[in-house]
Amino acid sequence: MLRLTGSTTRLCDGIRRRDLLQLGSLAALGLGVPDWMRLRAAQYAGVIQTGRRFGQAKACILVFLSGSPPQHETFDPKPDAPAEIQGEMQAIQSNVSGLNICERLPRHAQIMDRVTVVRSMTHPFPEHGVGYVTSTMPLTNAELNSLPRDPRQRPYIGSIVGYLNRRGASETTTAIPDNIGLPWLFGAKSDKYGRGTKRLSGPYASFLGQAFDPVWTDFEGRGTRVVPKLDAATQTEDVLDPFAGITADGRFSVGADSRPPHDITANRLTSRRALLDQFSRARGLLDSQPEVDLYDRHQQLAWSLMTSSRMADALDVQREPPHVRERFGMTLFGQSLLAARRLIEAGGKFVSVFWDPFGPFGGSCWDTHANHFPRLKEYLLPVCDQAFPALILDLDERGLLDETAVLCISEHGRTPRIDSGPKGAARHHWSSAYSAVYAGGGFARGRVVGQTDAIGGDVVSTPVSPKDILATTYHLLGISPDTMISDQTGRPHSIVGDGCVRHELLG
Repeated sequence: MLRLTGSTTRLCDGIRRRDLLQLGSLAALGLGVPDWMRLRAAQYAGVIQTGRRFGQAKACILVFLSGSPPQHETFDPKPDAPAEIQGEMQAIQSNVSGLNICERLPRHAQIMDRVTVVRSMTHPFPEHGVGYVTSTMPLTNAELNSLPRDPRQRPYIGSIVGYLNRRGASETTTAIPDNIGLPWLFGAKSDKYGRGTKRLSGPYASFLGQAFDPVWTDFEGRGTRVVPKLDAATQTEDVLDPFAGITADGRFSVGADSRPPHDITANRLTSRRALLDQFSRARGLLDSQPEVDLYDRHQQLAWSLMTSSRMADALDVQREPPHVRERFGMTLFGQSLLAARRLIEAGGKFVSVFWDPFGPFGGSCWDTHANHFPRLKEYLLPVCDQAFPALILDLDERGLLDETAVLCISEHGRTPRIDSGPKGAARHHWSSAYSAVYAGGGFARGRVVGQTDAIGGDVVSTPVSPKDILATTYHLLGISPDTMISDQTGRPHSIVGDGCVRHELLG
């Protein structure tokens, strides 16, 4: 049964007049804003821990479709709209009564009873910006999109989860990092961002320090399929894109950017660890020093990556039966999702899979400013339709879905009206209304949240912002959305910005 939930009113709990009065009272006692926020966080943890789905998710898999899929050709088709809106694809009925999705997603249609579809994602910035939708950055633009270490950036959600997880961890660290990025350093295989010092912004730790960046994997293998061109009128080269097909012998490993320096051997690192252990015992006579504790844990993580096989074993998708690998699809996207499941099984906390720019950049991945329909029909939708449903079904069958939050998101959506000028047509950037899918870990099953207008251009009920998704995900992971973290100057920052927990999304 289709359930449309929520109202047009947002019930976010911001700073109210009562809060300001409380702040004034605390100020009289010599306490400031950070102290007040700590009290709020403690109050949240004490009251909400027993609340709806708080802490149900033991782990999270974030799936990022770089470039932004069109809402019309995915989860918000408009079959009654004019052809210049509807496009070349029809809608089909899913296994949730009343929920139609694009006809090119038949496998997705069979898992809609396991996910929540949000058709009312919205924000003001129709620009590429992974950082904006996965952190508390208040804005994005083309400049910031290529400045990953700019001081205006904010920590990636996975970095915050890893930071808080390590601060609360015992002295014994797992051999599986708590923040992992697949399939390679973000943007590293793109002609535009993969050369020299230029990098795509987004999944980095910002002021938390590079030690809290994702531990990146790398992939060694070759593409097997030439994909439809980004721009059929101007692109001359053929691209064997691994996201469309790979050979079975392709392998993941810990990426070079995440390995200890090449001159640090396991024996040398073990010696350093012994010295650190001695220092830690001596430090028992001193005051607590959390910064040193964190440094110890970074060393332990490096030691674990060098001396334990758990990470390598989890990344070894060749250990899976052939029929399981085929179920996910012999594509880099499918095998990355399979590796993500294996990492979660092995104890990973936060794993990100990026459908990443590869080769020519100018309409990369889902950024269909040209050749829109051929790329969707022959490449993007079929690959996605095999891999993502396989992940959801696989997690569910293994009993992992209820404790693993899965987010399938992107930067924005695409224009309601089709641009027929470019060869293959185009839809351009659009952030006023777009769709995303959430599952597991406390997200509801078989639910649709929000509604757009007749052409899929504006939200008419239950607007949901990317910052709301941050707050809701932290809530499911057992992290109070009132948590504050300090930058290098000691200034406190909210981990959710102006976002709030959206209970409409919860089961």
